[in-house]
Amino acid sequence: MTGTLINVIAVLLGGTLGLLLGHRLPKRVQETGMHGLSVLVIVIGITMALETQNILLPMFSVLLGAILGELLGIEEALNRLGRLVEERWGHRLGQGKVAGWSVTRAFVTTSLLFCVGPMTILGSIQDGLIGDYHLLAIKSVLDGFAAIPFAATLGPGVLLSAGTVALVQGTIAGLAMVLGGAWDVSRETPWVLELTASGGVLVTAIGLNMLQLTQIRVANLLPAIGFAPLLVWIAQAVGLL
Repeated sequence: MTGTLINVIAVLLGGTLGLLLGHRLPKRVQETGMHGLSVLVIVIGITMALETQNILLPMFSVLLGAILGELLGIEEALNRLGRLVEERWGHRLGQGKVAGWSVTRAFVTTSLLFCVGPMTILGSIQDGLIGDYHLLAIKSVLDGFAAIPFAATLGPGVLLSAGTVALVQGTIAGLAMVLGGAWDVSRETPWVLELTASGGVLVTAIGLNMLQLTQIRVANLLPAIGFAPLLVWIAQAVGLL
C-alpha cells in the first residue's frame, strides 16, 4: 500500500504548507502548476490506454460503462451529496464564528475531493493488485497541490482528510491485494491489461476536465472498470482471446 502512504503524506504536507503560506502563494503559480500536472495526467492516461491488446475491449468497456453510469446517475448522485454537505454545514460555516465548524467544512470538502473519483479506485486497485503505485503517486501530487489553497482558505481541517484517504484507499488496495493473491494476478494478466487500458481512458478524461477543455461526466464512466475484466473473461470463454 505504498501509494496510499504517499498520498497521505502528500495531503499532510500540502495542507501544512497551505496553513503556513496562507494567501502568499501567487494565484498564477497555482494555476500554472495545475496546468502542468493536468497535461501530465493526460499523458499518463494515454500511456495506460495503449497497454490494451485489443482496442475493442476498452472501447466496449467504456461504452457499456457510460450507459450504465448514465442510467444509474452516478455523477448526479455525487453532486447531490456535495450539495447536501454544503447545505448542512455551509450555511452555519458562512457566519465564520465558530472555529469547530470551519474544521468540519474543510474535512468534509477535501475528503470528498481526495477520495471520490476514478484515480482513487484505479490507483488503489493497481497498488494492491500488482504493486504499481505510480498512478497514486500522480494523484498524490495533485492532492498535495490542491491541499495548499484549501488549507489556506478553510484551515487545519484539511489535514484530517488524510485519515479518510488512508481508510478509503487502504481498504480498496487491501481487497485488491487479497483477491490478486487468490487469482495469481500479474501486470501481464489479460484482464489487468484491459482494466488498465479502460482506466486510462478515464484518466485522460480527468486531465481534459482539469484543463477545463471539456465537461466529461467521468464518474458516469466508472462502471467501465468493472466491464473490462468481465469482457475479457467472456472473450476467453468463447475462444476470442
